[in-house]
Amino acid sequence: MTDFRDDEDNYPAKPRWMGWAIAIFMAAAALGVANIGWRIMQVSPAEQAADALLQQHPELAAGKKLVESSDCMRCHGWERNFVGPAFVSIAERYRSQADAEAYIARKIREGSVGVWGNVIMPRHPQIDEAQSLQMAQWLLAVQPVAQP
Repeated sequence: MTDFRDDEDNYPAKPRWMGWAIAIFMAAAALGVANIGWRIMQVSPAEQAADALLQQHPELAAGKKLVESSDCMRCHGWERNFVGPAFVSIAERYRSQADAEAYIARKIREGSVGVWGNVIMPRHPQIDEAQSLQMAQWLLAVQPVAQP
């Protein structure tokens, strides 16, 4: 009969590479999280431009706050087109029109399709006319980010 108590004292050797692989994976994950955290903490040039705009025109703060609290930033970037056109592109296209504020305010409330290609601008019935006018005023004041 075989005595199994001898096997309890002689465990098979564990592979060392697995410990190193786990340590390297954990270090890479920690560095990745640190990198994302660092990038989130940095202030983007677009945010700097928005802050500078508000310093020059404090009356636009309410419009900016409404844009940020709405779902606008899901589709529009400052200078980059996401789903819809960039804020800078919209401002440049409509700034010279006499009825630009009322036109953009109406587009915010009622939505549109086909003005910027096949992109659908959803309507926002929860935003009243005064709020949409504030948002349009802020939008028309937007300028491109100055490149260093």
